[in-house]
This record gives sequence, structure tokens and C-alpha cells, in this order.
Amino acid sequence: MESVWIVLLCVAVYMAILALISFLVRRSSGTSKSFTTGGKAFPAILIGFLLASEFIGTTASVGTAQVAYRSGVSAAWNIAVLGLGFVLFAWLLAHRFRALGESTISGALARFYGERVRKATSVLMVCALMTVAVSTYASGGALLSSLLGIGNVPAILLVGIAATSYVLIGGMRSVIYTNVLHAVVMLAGIAILAAVGVNRAGGAAAIRMGLPDEFFSISGVGWPQIFAWLVAGVGAIFATQYVVQAIATTPDPGKARIATLWSAAILIPFGVLASVVGIAAAVIYPGIDSIQALPSLTVDLPPLVAGFVVAGLAGAIFGTVAAITLACSTLLVKDFIDPNFNSTGDDRRSVLSLRVATVAVGLLPVVLAITAEDVVAVTFLAKALRAGLAVLVLLMFFRPGFGTRTGALVSIFASLVATIGWFLADNPFGIDNAYIAIAVPMVTMTLFHLAARLRGPRAQQERTASAATEPSA
Repeated sequence: MESVWIVLLCVAVYMAILALISFLVRRSSGTSKSFTTGGKAFPAILIGFLLASEFIGTTASVGTAQVAYRSGVSAAWNIAVLGLGFVLFAWLLAHRFRALGESTISGALARFYGERVRKATSVLMVCALMTVAVSTYASGGALLSSLLGIGNVPAILLVGIAATSYVLIGGMRSVIYTNVLHAVVMLAGIAILAAVGVNRAGGAAAIRMGLPDEFFSISGVGWPQIFAWLVAGVGAIFATQYVVQAIATTPDPGKARIATLWSAAILIPFGVLASVVGIAAAVIYPGIDSIQALPSLTVDLPPLVAGFVVAGLAGAIFGTVAAITLACSTLLVKDFIDPNFNSTGDDRRSVLSLRVATVAVGLLPVVLAITAEDVVAVTFLAKALRAGLAVLVLLMFFRPGFGTRTGALVSIFASLVATIGWFLADNPFGIDNAYIAIAVPMVTMTLFHLAARLRGPRAQQERTASAATEPSA
């Protein structure tokens, strides 16, 4: 009982630090622009940690350790591919998004494909991110419930209220500073767990002798699975609202590229460390449920160390939720509320709308997470949306005259429907639904492009309309 109170005290202190940060930067959220972008340009390293923190959630830590418990070190690819995705993003898109000057993914796509695509992108992105939020609340609440010894409902409420509160108070600047703290604490925490796990398992040699050889193969989970993780990860990075929103806070295109490289430098070692936790747990705790690999090692730590690690896990959950909350509220206000209910452009009304939207999108998933069952199974929706949009993002920057505006609109919904169907069919022929998510918009845009050429000059005018903004981009 004493150990539980020490862990709870550590988490309470951590939450107090988050509250203090939000209070100190509250003045930076006085205008709609400062609320959504932080009000100033931030150093590349801070944005790099921010971006990394948004992908280090319960799936990245607990999930990777779980896979490693079953399959070995190759589970590290689950997170390492995100690092590779950020390297590609730095090379291909970071400086282009920053030069475009848009803080929303829907606004960027609307530059090339029109207002219909803006609305469709915004609706689908909000739905995708809210789905991720429900999953994060449910899985994070379950994790904190077991680690803190509290009920599942109080744990979910703790996550939702804490994350929503500091976003509401401090806006984007609060999210940047607190998520940087989350990333540092989580990275230190997973390093501690890996070191303790290896030590308790008897060292690297004992782990090697205690597990099958395939546990130490870099392709233990299979190259098709690894490549599917890469496709899904790259799609999530290339076309996610909070990535675009974070890039908009860097000083210039060059710093935007450096920020994403910092993210890669954090995510790759994090994946390796999380997999080490899993294989160490496989030696120390044989026969347990694989999902308990990381929590089991955590509760065996000395109370103060366990409190630090649990605070890091809580921070990882808060970081993901905060990024999602701010991203969704920004999209809703910029694309729907302001155009329809604030035609005069009153900034005070925009700020009020942002705060109301923040509360709504922050607390609605709490209700759904408490009442929903098996919510993790529906997170494929977010992957489908983002992977399909990633194709349009690449086309708009590198082949802006390819396809048509109508083709872009159709491809968004076609990708969603096809990927859902493929997932429900349990990935026929062993083809992962991530491949369907990117194949459908590619085929759709190609068909509309060919049809436009066959229809002649009038269709050609529509097809090339999206290319008109290419010089400014």
C-alpha cells in the first residue's frame, strides 16, 4: 500500500508540473493564431521532441513490448519505422509544408484540390483522430488502472480531464512544452526499464540462452509485417493534422526539416529499448499474458523509480491526447465554425470557439471509452484515412497536375470504404489493409486523370486547375 501511495504521489507531482507549465504560458493563448500555433517560432529540437511524443503512446510502449514478448527484437520495427518515416518526411515534405504556410492538412490539400476536398479531409481527419483518442483513453485508462490500483473509469477520467485542461489553458505552446517533457521522461523511463529488465534476467548472455534463436532475428515478425508497419507509419506521418500543425511552428523550412530528423533520432532508439523490455520480460515472467510484459516489470521496480516510469507512461498518454485534442479543435474551428458562424472574423469569438471545441473533443472520447468495447480494433479507420490522404499529399507537391479535383474527393472516400471492407474480410490473400489504403487513391486518381485526357480540353482545364498553385507552393 505504501508503494502505491508513493507511485500516486509521483504521478500527482508530475501532473502539478504540467498544470504549472500551462499556467505560466496561458497568455500565449489569447488569440486564435497563438492558441493554434503557439504565437512564435520554436527551436527545431523542441518541435522534434513534440513530434516524437505524439507517437510515443501506449501502443508504442506497451504494444511494442507485448510483440517483443511473443516475437523478439524485431518488434522494434513497430516504432523504428516511424523514425524512418520522419527521415522521409524531412527529405520530401517538411520544408514544403512549412513553405506552404498552412497550419491544417485540410487547408494544404484545398490549395490544390478545392473546398470540397477541404471539407472532406477535415471531417475524415477529425473522425480518424477521435477514433485514436477513444482507443488511447481506453487502453491508457486500463494501463493506469492496473499500475495505480484505481478503477478503470477514474483512470480514464484522469487522462481526459488532465490532458484537456492544460490544452484549454495554454493552447499550442502548452502542448509543445508539456509534450517535450513527456518525451524526455518517457525516453528515460523506457531506458530504465530496459536496463533493469536485462539485469534481472541475468544479463544479455542469459537472455540469449533463455530464448529461441528466432527472437534475435531482425525479421522475426516477417518482412511483410514490417513493410506494412512502414506503409502505415509513413502514411500517418505524411498526412496527420498535428504533424502539419507542429511544422507550422518552426522558424523556416530548413528548421522544419531539422525538427523531423530530431524526431527520427528519438523514435528509433525508443523502439529498440521497448523491444528489449519485452524480451527481458519473456525471460523473467514466462507464461504471463503478453500485454502485461511492460506493466509487470514496472510494478517490480522500487517505488520511486516505479513512480517515475508510471509518470512517463501517463505523460505518453497525455501527450497523444493533447495533440489530438488541439488538432481536432483547430480543424473544426477553421473549416466549419468560423466560416459559418464568424463571418466577420472576430478573433475573440474564434478563441472562444477553440476553447469550447477543445473541451468537446477532449471529453467526448472519455464517454465513448468508458462505454465502448474493444475500441482498439477500430483504430484501423485512422490508418486508412491518413494513408489515403498521404497519396494526395505526395501528388499535390510532386505531380500537382495529375488527376482531378473530383478524383481527389472520390479517392478519399473510396480509400476509406475499400480499407474498411478489406479489414472486415480479415485481409484476404495475406495482403494487409494498409496496402489497400494507398493503392485505392493511386488507382482512382490515375483513372480520373486518364478520363480527363480522353474528354478533351474542358476536362483538361479541371485537371490542371490544381496545378495553378504549384509556383506558390
